[in-house]
Amino acid sequence: MMCSKDYIELAENSILHTYNRFPVVLDKGKGVYLYDLEGKEYLDFGAGIAVFSLGYGNEEYNEALKGQIDKLIHTSNLYYNVPMAEAADKLLKASGMSRVFFTNSGTEAIEGAIKAARKYAWLKDKSTDHEIIAMRHSFHGRSLGALSVTGNRHYQEPFKPLIGGVKFADFNDLDSVKEAVTEKTCAIILETVQGEGGIYPAEEGFLKGIKEICAEKDILLILDEIQCGMGRTGSMFAWQQYGVEPDIMTCAKALGCGVPVGAFVLGEKAAAKSLEPGDHGTTYGGNPLACAAVSKVFDLFEKQDILAHVREITPYLEEKLDALVDKYDFLKERRGKGLMQGLEVMGRPVGEIVSRALGNGLIVISAGTNVLRFVPPLIISRSQIDEMTEKLEKSF
Repeated sequence: MMCSKDYIELAENSILHTYNRFPVVLDKGKGVYLYDLEGKEYLDFGAGIAVFSLGYGNEEYNEALKGQIDKLIHTSNLYYNVPMAEAADKLLKASGMSRVFFTNSGTEAIEGAIKAARKYAWLKDKSTDHEIIAMRHSFHGRSLGALSVTGNRHYQEPFKPLIGGVKFADFNDLDSVKEAVTEKTCAIILETVQGEGGIYPAEEGFLKGIKEICAEKDILLILDEIQCGMGRTGSMFAWQQYGVEPDIMTCAKALGCGVPVGAFVLGEKAAAKSLEPGDHGTTYGGNPLACAAVSKVFDLFEKQDILAHVREITPYLEEKLDALVDKYDFLKERRGKGLMQGLEVMGRPVGEIVSRALGNGLIVISAGTNVLRFVPPLIISRSQIDEMTEKLEKSF
């Protein structure tokens, strides 16, 4: 019988080496815990990088997928299917927006949002030299279009030339954005809470200021809610706490709670005058299986009152993390919103802490170069937060 070492060797000999994986083979999960092949238990404060919001082994979710597998997994977008229609309706009701395009990932959603923004501008003046403003230290994905609006030269450099017409401004610096705006600007894209860049929530004045610029100059505001959306901050989408509705929103990760699915969602203005038949497509996007997952996720969010739980539990997590900052000199500060939190580490490699935590049965992940990131399943309890802090302190 093969053991973890055997499977790791098998993977290393067959899978393209684009990830430096930890030497653990995860086998199953239950609630907020994961288990490796040898049966070791891990408290999961990574949730598959902010994906498994409902926790592992949710019976209603699993049964919904099993039932759909027995009925129909895929047709194509040449035809309608029931789960797609229901999932789209629930997503629009949750966001108050106008139209949905389902993708297979967050990166694909970004690509679609970029195309929609460029088409919107093209329809106005038939010009092909429009510009998009993105933020430094942002992350939107690794395909060429998404990488072009990702404000990290390290990721970009080997793959140039990227798509043109992209400028970068400083996050939470409205003057920096204003300086980048020209008559050619067709869109401004940013994460409502920067994730990979180090867990930085947008300041209210910054986000509202950008919205004013966009409204005044007919520029589309694209908000990336791939990581911070779907209840993670205590509202279904983080922008709802600011009262700033985007023209286009991207979402993924917890949208399907483990099934590969994403979406870009358009407000009325962008939906009315952008992509048309033939402009964009997908073979798998909107398939019945993925959309059955999306539909059930929205049902379970309502049934389990997930948003209320996130709002109730967040102050306790913040209190515990703040206490660690007060206790340890190498922890500079806590940043975050809801159950998307980060601890900035000074003078110590974050990777070492993450590795020690794994050895102690705790999964945490990093963000940026020096931030410990906490994005647990949204069903996390106080006792599990206590368990996390105990295991984390053993890892310092």
